[in-house]
Amino acid sequence: MTTLEQATKLEQALRAAMDGEVAFDDYSRHLFSRDASMYAITPLGVAFPRHAEDVQAAVQVAAEHGVPIVARGAGTSLAGQTVGPGLVLDMSRHLNRIIIDAESRTALVEAGVVQDQLNKAAAAHGLMFGPDTSTSNRATIGGMIGNNSAGSGSLTFGMTIDHVRALDVVLADGSRARLEPVDEAERQLRAAADTLEGRIYRELPELVIANEQAIRSGMPLFWRRAGGYRLDRLVGFGHGTPFDLAKFVVGAEGTLVIATHALVDLVPKPAHTVYAVGHFDDTPSAIAATTDALSCDPHQVELMDRTILELSRQKIEYAELGTILVGDPGALLFVSFSGDDESALIAKLDELEALWRKNGHGYHTLRAVRPADQKALLKVRKSSLGLLMAAGQGTRRPLAFVEDTAVDPVHLAAYTKRFKEILDQHHMDAGFYGHCSVGCLHIRPFVDLTDPEQVVRMRAVAEAVKDLVAEYGGVNSSEHGDGLARSEFNREIFGDELYEVMRKVKRLFDPGNIMNPGKIVDAPSMTDNLRDRDALPPAPPITTKLRFEVVGGMRGAADRCMNIGLCRKAGPGVMCPSYIATKNEEHATRGRANALVKALSESDPHAALGDERLHEILDLCLMCKACKTECPMSVDMASLKAETLAHHHEIHGTPLRSRIFGSIRALNRLGSATAPVSNVPGRIRPLRRLLDRSLGITAARPLPEFQRANLIRWFGRRDPVGTPAPMGTVNWLADSFTTFTEPHIGQAAIELLERAGWHVELAASGCCGRSSMSKGLLDDSKKKAAALVDSLTTTTIPGSPIVGCEPSCLFMLRDEHRALLPYQESVRAVAARVQQVEELLVEAIDAGRLRLREDSRFAGRRIVFHGHCHQKAEVGTAATMALLRRIPGAVVEEIDSGCCGMAGSFGFESEHYETSLAVGGDRLFPALAAEPDDTIVAATGVSCRQQIFHGAGRTAWHPVELVREALAENG
Repeated sequence: MTTLEQATKLEQALRAAMDGEVAFDDYSRHLFSRDASMYAITPLGVAFPRHAEDVQAAVQVAAEHGVPIVARGAGTSLAGQTVGPGLVLDMSRHLNRIIIDAESRTALVEAGVVQDQLNKAAAAHGLMFGPDTSTSNRATIGGMIGNNSAGSGSLTFGMTIDHVRALDVVLADGSRARLEPVDEAERQLRAAADTLEGRIYRELPELVIANEQAIRSGMPLFWRRAGGYRLDRLVGFGHGTPFDLAKFVVGAEGTLVIATHALVDLVPKPAHTVYAVGHFDDTPSAIAATTDALSCDPHQVELMDRTILELSRQKIEYAELGTILVGDPGALLFVSFSGDDESALIAKLDELEALWRKNGHGYHTLRAVRPADQKALLKVRKSSLGLLMAAGQGTRRPLAFVEDTAVDPVHLAAYTKRFKEILDQHHMDAGFYGHCSVGCLHIRPFVDLTDPEQVVRMRAVAEAVKDLVAEYGGVNSSEHGDGLARSEFNREIFGDELYEVMRKVKRLFDPGNIMNPGKIVDAPSMTDNLRDRDALPPAPPITTKLRFEVVGGMRGAADRCMNIGLCRKAGPGVMCPSYIATKNEEHATRGRANALVKALSESDPHAALGDERLHEILDLCLMCKACKTECPMSVDMASLKAETLAHHHEIHGTPLRSRIFGSIRALNRLGSATAPVSNVPGRIRPLRRLLDRSLGITAARPLPEFQRANLIRWFGRRDPVGTPAPMGTVNWLADSFTTFTEPHIGQAAIELLERAGWHVELAASGCCGRSSMSKGLLDDSKKKAAALVDSLTTTTIPGSPIVGCEPSCLFMLRDEHRALLPYQESVRAVAARVQQVEELLVEAIDAGRLRLREDSRFAGRRIVFHGHCHQKAEVGTAATMALLRRIPGAVVEEIDSGCCGMAGSFGFESEHYETSLAVGGDRLFPALAAEPDDTIVAATGVSCRQQIFHGAGRTAWHPVELVREALAENG
């Protein structure tokens, strides 16, 4: 039977047996061929079980067809555990139900539950899940069980294995079992069954008893381990000690069973956590200070080296960190203390600081006691992996192949020194971070897997580090598992006798070798199946309309993704709105980037960019640009989608709707010129339904109202302003939206600028090209960009600021114009002049040139602010928040609202309308629904204000409107 025939039969059988979705197309298979490791293996297909019965059905079908099966959560595994050649089960899309039992301090969770979601549910009862991974906002509990994950708090809470009470699992023959601690009588009862479960309960105890000495002598002594099978957890069962298969299969990487549900222990959530952040000149100095820190009984001790600190300074997302550090530290040591008595915790800070001072460790200790003081610190610490990955260039990447070792902390300084010597010997650079409290440092050397010599050196380093770990009595896998990266060495690590016992365990649980084969035992070479060397051919040349300033051009821009999965996060930030709405891998930035890598690796990449399946994968991208900032690798999916759409149009033609939305300035100008007549069709339901059927412009959403008294008319007809202009000239960018539909916003801003001492000129010569670019009309966008830049260059005073109120248009000048017109100096000169109007207004208020009334209607009022996605991506929201906080008496808060879901024309498109509302319904609408009726809502984006009104029933104001209303009469 050919591979195609096997895949077809498997797909048909799965569709008949499962309620969940099944995907066997080439793009889906490619998306699930990768995880966050350096490996790639293309599966036959992917299934998305809706419930435990679906998991059972999938395993039964796979067993019948002799096809390997790999269970996968978020796909963030670093050693290659979640890639394999058969059927991938995506447990993360549907299996996400949680039941909290506060009285017993337990939670019953499905395997796809994200750790932060569990913690959010548990927090309502003052509880939490103990293990704290840096990927907690996307890591699933099933994945944590598969890897025996730990994280920064393991000194206090141990590892996942210490918190698992019971597991509901599917065995290799498709039968289901409940794994839990059982006494000898219950074990014998279960062993009597003529089933695979019964055989396991009969033969595994015999295997443990017969090989007890090998188990005791072969297992590494250091406690923090996640490699091999945990036979040590079964030694000594009986005589009052239960036989616990639930804990035994933790860390087995899905090679023995597939867990569908887990009963896990919860721990009390400490009322307070405080931090001491030691500043050190270099990494060895920081590690040397660990012993003093451990003597103070901390919750965690975490290291971050200069490499990661410098990378954080390059990202807007982490800019706040640079404002609180002292000097230029070569390394930081984060030491936390947790508990319910804050004064006792502060005393711990005093004790540690005194110890470090006495012993000459570090040059400064920063204290972070309040959560607000800790936010920037923790944000960077939890993003260390992503920041380090961003340091790669092209196929030279920081790779996880020796990053999971751990030794007793008393040996950490000497061990790290020897480790560095191994790297130096093989001419490798690396970043250092990790958990000093448990002797685990994540060290990732930079390697180009397309260079055969570097692959040889990588293997040599892996072998040398393995030997070094053994010398110090440590473990080769301490929390990230064996996978494809380390399983090959397990015979040598555990010894022949214990390794053969582990092979027997595998055969006992999985006689057909279908459960994630090649992991832990009987593994391929660590240098097989390498992503950059083996997975795809070199990129053929392709001519692009945008300039992608990375190694490898457009494919290089997509291939920067290293699959760490931050775009799947469940929590603060914007990325990735459509994934949040659909929970579909292909709708995450990671999925889209991987799909583009595949297309751009085809023999004719231009033709591949016109593929309808690829178009489907990119379709729900809102082009919010959050990935450019929040993705540590800065995968700019908005630009990649625009370029792909341009190629799609060249092949298939440009849809009429795209041409209409791409010409929005002309449309809005015409609508304004013919208002109020032009507004009538938008109110006639039959005409709206006709637009829906013919153009796909939804009838469910109100259209904007054109204003005949637009901003250009108002500006031209008003009386000249007689106030002095000591600040010089500022140019107001009359964007295509507020100029013709909400001119009062521009009026308010211009009046404020003039009161602040500026002479305002209206820059209204044309469109920035944003709307054309969003539709892939890049030639048209380039033409509009060139015309606007030329106008701003020739008709405005050189160096004079350019400001506006619509972030999507204003920041087009700073970002996309440089990709459209990369070689024009005038583009860079114009970009350098762009400022937010909020910056000028804050400066004027602080200088006393603008005075706001103390007795305005805002005194004592609450104002909540929702920031525009492009604003967040380009510059952040600090200037807008600063302006709102200048309003006397107002209580201002920025809500964690993500993306509003409107995204310009996206929310008006019939096929995207429901997704648009689903995105807004994730955080924005609930946040506003929780606000009292008298709370004032502010938003900088025109689309955001439309969405807030339609989806939340609230009127949102531009911040400049609120400031204008608060202005004193003589201000």
